[in-house]
Amino acid sequence: MISPQIPPDEAQRIETLRALKILDSAPEERFDRLTRMAKRMFGVPISLVSIVDSNRQWFKSAQGLDATEAPRETSFCGHAILGDDLFLIPNAIEDERFHDNPFVINAPNIRFYAGCPLRVANGHKMGTLCLIDDKPRVMDEEDKELLRDLAVMAEQEIAALQLATLDELTAISNRRGFISLAKHALAMCKRNGQSATLVFFDLDDFKPINDTFGHAEGDLALVAFSNLLRENFRDSDVFARVGGDEFVALLTGTGEAFVQLVLQRFQQAVDQYNTEASRGYDLKFSAGYAIHKSDDSSDIEALMAQADELLYEQKKERKR
Repeated sequence: MISPQIPPDEAQRIETLRALKILDSAPEERFDRLTRMAKRMFGVPISLVSIVDSNRQWFKSAQGLDATEAPRETSFCGHAILGDDLFLIPNAIEDERFHDNPFVINAPNIRFYAGCPLRVANGHKMGTLCLIDDKPRVMDEEDKELLRDLAVMAEQEIAALQLATLDELTAISNRRGFISLAKHALAMCKRNGQSATLVFFDLDDFKPINDTFGHAEGDLALVAFSNLLRENFRDSDVFARVGGDEFVALLTGTGEAFVQLVLQRFQQAVDQYNTEASRGYDLKFSAGYAIHKSDDSSDIEALMAQADELLYEQKKERKR
């Protein structure tokens, strides 16, 4: 058996997946309808909407299979998300990647597999719409196109979820998505006896960028700042755009000394961007932060308010 490789965009893919809040969610008719259609149209015993998590595949919808998840290392879908089109296995017992896979030699005795990757707006693949049969088979071009069409419908349903938790312009979490992720992160810190730091960012002199260069350039500035957050913070950190030119980041397992070092490094990255981009203006920001101790009972909203207050105190000090 050959386990699936990890995609090059894995960190960003998992970040997007977490923001969707789809994992371990309740069954939904809109997804079940698609897997029922696929099962009936193709005459297969199993059809799935499979979401590929860090170390498992989880089934948002499953027809003909009682399991709710399976290890990623033995998954066919883990292989499917590495490509851009259908991933087809006519007979798994004859494929060196799968011939001794536990799901091939044991129930559900997979022989045929066809999976179409499911992409979201930022291009990352969350999982697949897939067909499974315990008998070898092939697909003609008409069948392939039909599976692609059903996958597009599944992508549209996922997009509806994504709009609720991701910022459309920057493709990072919005306020709703951030609060959901941050709650989980703070709960983890509490269990592990760790502190966390919430940093509130505000872009300085952002309005003049819109006024002087136009709103399209203002949008580019927001996207650039979001990309800098993505590139310079850890995979375990949670960050978001929570307002027009306001951003937040939650750094788990950190204290004041660490966050000051992080902000220094981030400032250097912004300075480097300004020099290299040379767009006629500089990205500038103010930042306030609040430390959340492991025994602190305040919630994420209170932490955001505290960091925001410190940020504006900092801005007032600058103007004096």
